[in-house]
Amino acid sequence: MKVCIAEKPSVAKSIAAILGATSKKDGYMEGNGYAVTWAFGHLVGLAMPEAYGFTGFQRENLPILPKEFILVPRQVKEGKEYKNDPGVMKQLKIIKELFSKADGIIICTDAGREGELIHRYIYDYLGCTCPYQRLWISSLTDKAIKEGFQNLRPGSDYDNLYLSAKARSQADWVVGLNASQALSIAAGRGSWSLGRVQTPTLAMICSRYLENKDFKPQTYFKLKLHTAKDATTFAVLSVDKYDTRSTADDALQQVKAAGTVRVTGVEKKEVKQEPPLLYDLTTLQKEANSRLGFSADKTLNISQALYEAKKISYPRTGSRYISADVLDEIPHLIATLKNHPRFGIYAASMDNIVLNIRCVDDKKVTDHHALIITGDPADGLTGDERTIYDMIAGRMLESFSNRCTKENTAVSLDAGGVHFVAKGSVTLLPGWLAVFNATDEEAQDEDVITLPVLAGGEMLPICDAEALEKQTKPRPLHTEASLLSSMESADKECTNEEEREAMKDAGIGTPATRAAIIETLFAREYVVREKKALVPTNKGLVVYLAVKDKKIADVAMTGQWEHALAKIGEGKMDAATFHRSIEVYASQITTELLGIAFERQDDRPCCDCPKCKNGKVTFYPKVAKCNNEHCGLTVFRTIAKKDLTDTQFTALLTNGKTGIIKGFTGSKTGKPFDAAVAFDAGYKTVFEFEDKNKGGGKKGKYK
Repeated sequence: MKVCIAEKPSVAKSIAAILGATSKKDGYMEGNGYAVTWAFGHLVGLAMPEAYGFTGFQRENLPILPKEFILVPRQVKEGKEYKNDPGVMKQLKIIKELFSKADGIIICTDAGREGELIHRYIYDYLGCTCPYQRLWISSLTDKAIKEGFQNLRPGSDYDNLYLSAKARSQADWVVGLNASQALSIAAGRGSWSLGRVQTPTLAMICSRYLENKDFKPQTYFKLKLHTAKDATTFAVLSVDKYDTRSTADDALQQVKAAGTVRVTGVEKKEVKQEPPLLYDLTTLQKEANSRLGFSADKTLNISQALYEAKKISYPRTGSRYISADVLDEIPHLIATLKNHPRFGIYAASMDNIVLNIRCVDDKKVTDHHALIITGDPADGLTGDERTIYDMIAGRMLESFSNRCTKENTAVSLDAGGVHFVAKGSVTLLPGWLAVFNATDEEAQDEDVITLPVLAGGEMLPICDAEALEKQTKPRPLHTEASLLSSMESADKECTNEEEREAMKDAGIGTPATRAAIIETLFAREYVVREKKALVPTNKGLVVYLAVKDKKIADVAMTGQWEHALAKIGEGKMDAATFHRSIEVYASQITTELLGIAFERQDDRPCCDCPKCKNGKVTFYPKVAKCNNEHCGLTVFRTIAKKDLTDTQFTALLTNGKTGIIKGFTGSKTGKPFDAAVAFDAGYKTVFEFEDKNKGGGKKGKYK
């Protein structure tokens, strides 16, 4: 029996249908000599420090650098502890039983770095030794799956991809865990999160925000002249800027005194504009954010749903090109759009043109080619799914269309010795711009206007003239679209020319992970959305200001790592050497972060710690916690379904007990009761009940 393992049940179902494994079992499908099972994403991951004997946040433990990493099933939090997810344990047991009976295994997880890691971690955790092959496909259509099974590849072909994925996983563990613990210890309060890619990304957002807020606009002036020829009126702007109102007014008087404006030069140029390249995931996310306000995560989730519904090719691609063999499919894919309500007429017109092959380049196709449709009918899509599908389908039509031909005109004018310019553009052949029947918004200059036919030496009347007051503007706050661009081309963030050259074409994160990185910043409450802008919270700024000059926030270094991980995947770099460099880096950042003089940035109430006598206990929304890393005193605010007030916290920590508090609820009886909260000898909270008969009290845990 051959056992296939997919990344999730929906994909397994599609594969099972092709293989004839139609008998549904608990956790897998069976039939025709195959069993098709599945993971639920990452079933297995790297263990937390407790598995290596390190508990709590202790300065002397850092940096934590495991000699061998331990794999554990995915964990869920129960109370204060993390335990194995029961659903994960059940599925791992099913997978183990199937693997033990298998003649061979076929890996059907997503064909990419993370998909490879999902399988290998499961395989290694289960101690499996059965040989395996790899299904490597770029879409989930029936045709692609059938062809993929006819061309299975040896699992060893992807050993370097796994080494890259494992190196990324272990690097994120070593850097993120040590940095987060070090900063939390330095802060002396709360739990702070740092990460190998997360923190440089936060730095991009915060540095742009502070640059924007600190920007001091400079006022300048330009002259605007209104003129006309025949029935066409148009306005032109002065070439020069004027620093003061008085100099602008002087020039304005010269213009008005002239009475007419002379055309001193007309330059016309025919330009051919190539169509845009096909989408990769990052470009799709950027445009969906700019045009529609979709978050990167939303666009990724919609794209993944379209992929699993067999409507588009594999979405987590970093390439905007297709290979020559895929080009053979393009005429058929275009033909499937002839009945599309939006693109039908245009798709039919493409029968008569030679396809533009600008986006065909085998050398620029990475693990997967650019995003294209599959040709399956786009039926049953939701509104948002239809929107993203249409973006991908429309871009495919654009990319293989003819170039757009324009005539651009530049006109120079003079009035009283003041020089003016105007730019005009006329579309001669729309080419690819006709797909959406829209102007090329990205390429359009805001100063491009409609001009009449002009010739050098012509004299035109001055209808009006004015001095415009303008101000220099800061770079705008990051949106997800601009942040994705910065992450994709991190070299542009470097001010040092040597660093920029060394990092050329190296981004931070990957197309598959950038959305998750941005969502992590929201989850950590480091960043919020204000309309489309990404704005750091006070918490995010506190972290950034604490680490902005430290190695953990170095965008250049993170970009170089991504470049190194790609080289490992290509077999051009040793994974062990990379990991040693990560360990050295972790030691450096730990020392840096532990040395931060972290000042309080909030006004939370606090009081002296009764347990260690040295620390301060700070009150948070859910707990009161001592900032002494060796003490660890923690008091939860919610006890027996009743929240303690700050005043009651203070009484407990100062006097060892509170007054009688009304409204606790028994966990077993569900009945309300009144009691004081007190510390026992080990500084655990207990109830103290009033004994009305003896005038004293008795202690106990609530029932």
